[in-house]
Amino acid sequence: MNDGTIIKISGPLVVASGMKSANMFDVVRVGNERLMGEIIEMHGDEASIQVYEETSGLRPGEKVETTGEPLSVELGPGLIGGIFDGIQRPLYEVAKICGNNLKRGVELPSLSREKHWVFVPQVKEGDRVFGGDIIGFVEENEVVNHKIMLPPAISGIVKEISSGTCTTEDVVAIVLDEKGNENPVGITQKWPVRKGRPYSKKLAPSEPLITGQRVIDSLFPLAKGGVAAIPGPFGSGKTVTQHQLAKWSDADIIVYIGCGERGNEMTDVLNEFPALKDPKTGKTLMERTVLIANTSDMPVAAREASIYTGITIAEYFRDMGYNVALMADSTSRWAEALREMSGRLEEMPGEEGYPAYLSSRLAQFYERAGRVLSIGKEQREGTLSVIGAVSPAGGDISEPVTQATLRIVKVFWGLDSALAYKRHFPAINWLTSYSLYANSMGEWFNKNISPEWTKLRGNIIRLLSEEAELQETVKLVGMDAISHKDRLKMEAARSIREDFLHQAAFHEVDTYASADKQFTMMKTVWSFYEKGLEALEKGADVEKISLMDVREKIGRLKYVKEDEVSAEYEIIISALDEELQTTLKGEDD
Repeated sequence: MNDGTIIKISGPLVVASGMKSANMFDVVRVGNERLMGEIIEMHGDEASIQVYEETSGLRPGEKVETTGEPLSVELGPGLIGGIFDGIQRPLYEVAKICGNNLKRGVELPSLSREKHWVFVPQVKEGDRVFGGDIIGFVEENEVVNHKIMLPPAISGIVKEISSGTCTTEDVVAIVLDEKGNENPVGITQKWPVRKGRPYSKKLAPSEPLITGQRVIDSLFPLAKGGVAAIPGPFGSGKTVTQHQLAKWSDADIIVYIGCGERGNEMTDVLNEFPALKDPKTGKTLMERTVLIANTSDMPVAAREASIYTGITIAEYFRDMGYNVALMADSTSRWAEALREMSGRLEEMPGEEGYPAYLSSRLAQFYERAGRVLSIGKEQREGTLSVIGAVSPAGGDISEPVTQATLRIVKVFWGLDSALAYKRHFPAINWLTSYSLYANSMGEWFNKNISPEWTKLRGNIIRLLSEEAELQETVKLVGMDAISHKDRLKMEAARSIREDFLHQAAFHEVDTYASADKQFTMMKTVWSFYEKGLEALEKGADVEKISLMDVREKIGRLKYVKEDEVSAEYEIIISALDEELQTTLKGEDD
């Protein structure tokens, strides 16, 4: 341990002298209250420290003590269902000590030292093991089988291994390395947050992350192991969209980071997730979720750490072979924390005051996503998908954080305030959004859902695009000036928007739609358009086609339960044929 002395305090930035033996990114304890901080700059024996707690009351002359270790997180049983702050302090345990208001200088282990776990070994004495190998497991809950992995730096021969009840502090195995040194192994391990966990190989994404949100899965899919951004102005539904993805996506583990957003949004998560049932397991969603809460009223500097804390935990579960989805809400608040620290360090500002290294920091974060093979003897395939919300001021996506993000991500779900104003949710604009995974994921949909998927998706996107052009014409010359075929096209596009793309997040049935249901709904709307075109060619009136009673049934299909959709589709198609025939007879008469 080495002590320094505070010589300058500027908000969350503290400068200390006498720190020559400290290293960059060392965790330090600042002042008499031992506030937690991290060294982010060194000049001679002076260290610039970003403090992750409120610094009011600190004085020059107080001591700074370095721990000699980088900012790290504790990985092991107890993470699932937990809620932590940006530096992995367990907020439930902190609340027991401090009440509802977080006090400064609280030091608590991230994972409980009292709770007992049952360790079941998977290797035996004399076995050769390598870093990353699974040596046993702990059943964390009925949903998650927590695989205990050998830390990446340890390999050798298993000298001892135990089984049965243990705590997070107990040693469960001893591994002899090549030099004959004994390496004790417990059911937890520590990992520095700024360093990505190792893997043996990165693979191309091969299947989509099914979210149950129709505009996403059908039009702009995200691959497992992919990266996506949701930029949008205030009130356009970023947070609700991320909540929907966290609730319904078919990932095994969800890591949700509330970074600088309002506290009531995290409260919604805490109230909803324990009450909601996971459609795959029938258990509550909290049994596969880790929450990182660093809300807007918490210290600014800790926002920067929260993003790295969350993605390190996500990588840990990825290495077990799980499909992990990470939601970051929002990276704009994280970037604002970078800007504040950069300003206090008196660095040369870049565009709009953000530091010049904003793009590289964003890239380092998003590049930790992917579909990978783990290290170790038996390589496991795991995926980490990252979905970052961006909150551009005034909804201006030309600002630096959004533009830097768009250069990195492959999926852009652009939220539109005009759609939100019309109460069309999710307010994802189908004309400006895109997915670079659409073609490769289309192959999966064609194989697993229907060979017609890609063709149908293309038809629907084309129809929506043509409708936008027709709307410009209608504004100029009126609806009566366009052809009957174009009027039918606009009716079909309206049906796509209102009956398919519009989705009620808080409706018991409509909140989630399986890929099979989505395909049936697309097929239904497209059948209305195709059959309507045939009727037009035989002389039917476009007004009568648009006013058919079957339109109501098409609109209600979204509220039909999954196991009844196929039967309802047959009823709708039969009714559609009958009404079109009636329309044609009326024209003949």
